[in-house]
Amino acid sequence: MNFAQATDDFLMSLEVEKNYSKNTIVGYANDLRAYEDFLRSHKRSLELNDLTPSTSRRFIQDQVLNHNAKPRTLQRRISCLKSLSSFCLKERYMESDFMAGIQAPKSDKNLPVYMSLEELKKLFRFLEKDERPLAYRNNLLFKLLATSGMRRQELVDLTWEQVNLDNQTIRVFGKGKKERLLPMHMMVVPLFHRYKEHLGEHQLHDTEPVFLNKNGEKMTPHGLHVIFKDILLKAGLPPKRFSLHHLRHTFATLLLQQADGKVDLKTLQELLGHKSLATTSMYTHIDFEQKKKAIHSFKIE
Repeated sequence: MNFAQATDDFLMSLEVEKNYSKNTIVGYANDLRAYEDFLRSHKRSLELNDLTPSTSRRFIQDQVLNHNAKPRTLQRRISCLKSLSSFCLKERYMESDFMAGIQAPKSDKNLPVYMSLEELKKLFRFLEKDERPLAYRNNLLFKLLATSGMRRQELVDLTWEQVNLDNQTIRVFGKGKKERLLPMHMMVVPLFHRYKEHLGEHQLHDTEPVFLNKNGEKMTPHGLHVIFKDILLKAGLPPKRFSLHHLRHTFATLLLQQADGKVDLKTLQELLGHKSLATTSMYTHIDFEQKKKAIHSFKIE
């Protein structure tokens, strides 16, 4: 079997059997296309049984030297190819593992970027005084993101049947369609009611998207990104420093900072929808900040 056909079967299995999200499937497809492009441009065989670990190492070398691939990109592509190779071996499409012995490079672990409490309050103050059309929608949008830790895709996919204002909960479908129930922060409940007042009855049907763009259509992640950057600028915050994902970091960071030990990493993991506790543990940088404050408070003069 050739590489292209195997790729199609593999992506189909991720979508149908493992229920991966559309964005994840697209990411896998892009990574596999990069490998196929390498094989074609270097006039190498596309037959699975002709692929070897040496071929894969050449691909990684090419990615670094000719495409300036960063360690995180290489980690993702190697992981994707390993998954494909395992799938092909399981389906008996080939006889040997062309990713055997391939190790992903280690990347520097950068601390997550997040807003300080004062910066978040500055954002909220602007949202509250903004009088432009759709300001009531934006006020709810970004306060909900900042107080729930939702991913932007989860937010734009939200439908009214997932929102329970009586119980003040939101049912979210995360990566792999994994479901989790989030409590609403008390500040967003009245904002939901106010937002609903500006919508037509047909827009409040259970299956309708909660958040609409200026044309009354379902919002896209890119559209949400554009709105956020514009609001940051008007609020006097640096648009180049913060992204929508940083609101998620802000939620996790400030929650741990203000919880005074009452929120553990396991609870935070469930709120964020992380598959692994190791992912959530990146927020232990809070401990370092607390240690730094302790050191500075130690007076020796």
